[in-house]
Amino acid sequence: MTELVRCGWVSSAAEYIAYHDDEWGRPVTGDDQVFERLALEAFQSGLSWITILRKRENFRVAFAGFSIPAVAAFGQADVDRLLADAGVVRNRAKIEAVIANARAALDVDLSDLVWRHADPGSPVPKTLADVPAQTPGSKALAKELKSRGFRFVGPTTAYALMQAIGLVNDHVDDCWVRGTY
Repeated sequence: MTELVRCGWVSSAAEYIAYHDDEWGRPVTGDDQVFERLALEAFQSGLSWITILRKRENFRVAFAGFSIPAVAAFGQADVDRLLADAGVVRNRAKIEAVIANARAALDVDLSDLVWRHADPGSPVPKTLADVPAQTPGSKALAKELKSRGFRFVGPTTAYALMQAIGLVNDHVDDCWVRGTY
C-alpha cells in the first residue's frame, strides 16, 4: 500500500494528520466558525500547533463554542476562570484579545470581511519552503481587522488564518489533499 504524500509540516501525530487531511485549507465560512479559527491562531502564536489541536475541545467548552455574542459578553470573572483553566492556554493577553475580538466581531460580518481577502490565484508551492509566512493579502487583512478593533491579528497570524480556512491553498504540489476540494 502506498503511503499518502502530505505537506511537510505534518508529523506522525494523529491530530496533525486528521487536521491536515480533513480540515486545513478547506473552505470555512460562518462568523462563529471563522472566529474560532482566528482565536485558535492567536492562541497558537509562539506555540506549537499540536498544543492547540490537543486543547481544541477544551477551548470550545471554555469559550462557549466560540459563539461571538457569548464570548463578547465575557467579563472579568470569565478571564479569571480561563486563567485558572489548565485545559486552555493560560495567557492573559491572548484571552483578553479573544474577548475583545468577539466584541469587535459583533459590529461586522466577520466571514465576509475575511473572505474579501481571498487569493485563489496564489502560486502552487512545490515545497514547504515555497509557502510564505505572510503576503500582501494577509497584511491587508491584518490592517483591516486592527482598524476594526481586533487584536493579536498581525500579518503572520492573518496568513495562518487564511491558510486554515481556505482563502489560499498552500497544500504543496504533491500533497494528496491538493485539488480534492
